[in-house]
Amino acid sequence: MTDISIDIDRDVASPLARQTLLDGDLTRPVAGGRPIRILPWLQIVKIGGRSIMDRGKDAIEPIVDELRQLLPEHRMLILTGAGIRARHLYGVGLSLGLPVGSLAPLAASEAGQNGHILASLLAAEGVSYVEHPTIASQLAIHLSAARAVVGSAFPPYHHHEFPASRIPAHRADTGAFLLADALGAAGLTIVEDVDGVYTTDPNGPDGAQATFLPEVAAADLVDHPGPLPVDRAMLDVMANARHIRHVQVVNGLVPGRLTAALRGEHVGTFIRTGAAAA
Repeated sequence: MTDISIDIDRDVASPLARQTLLDGDLTRPVAGGRPIRILPWLQIVKIGGRSIMDRGKDAIEPIVDELRQLLPEHRMLILTGAGIRARHLYGVGLSLGLPVGSLAPLAASEAGQNGHILASLLAAEGVSYVEHPTIASQLAIHLSAARAVVGSAFPPYHHHEFPASRIPAHRADTGAFLLADALGAAGLTIVEDVDGVYTTDPNGPDGAQATFLPEVAAADLVDHPGPLPVDRAMLDVMANARHIRHVQVVNGLVPGRLTAALRGEHVGTFIRTGAAAA
């Protein structure tokens, strides 16, 4: 019998074949380019849970009417945050000693409930609520059938949440930004109950001294001493943005602010990211 030996080259030609993926200097020549924009025409709108949804009919119906009127102009991914019920869940979970990875999906479930409410109110326009896996793999086909889709703004870390604190750090604003930048969206508008970012809480005891900031860099807000209308974890991920150059925070209780923001007007606070110009 003839002995046949086959020389198999097990190496795959790749600039990363013999490099550690943790070495930025080695991976930068390959990974340093700007990724493609998957959905460059998409507007992402994040609706606050405690600031808007918890206020009930008086706050929700005007926002829904405004979103309905915006459907012919924009294709939107509308994301909802969690509100006071998530804080109650946190309180119960912490008293039971649950780890941060167990608290994250509990709060995310409330954000989803708010999304179902919003989608139900827009159902006549063909808008529906979809879960995270659908957003990740089938968002484009849903947006070809309808002008908007509703989802939860919480990132799906769940039990993989970073144990940096006892309360999940990555919440709705962070999740909305991660999605917007990953998809290369046209923009991200965060709808809250204040006009934007202030030097101090405008509704707090020092509200009279609060100064409105029409524009600010995310890096400058990291050490901001007072409360912010956005998650602080979002400021950290904004430093690594590849597409989204700024996020606008607007007051959803003022009719027309969301419409103006999606039309490119500066009607709130621009929080600038670390993304370079295209």
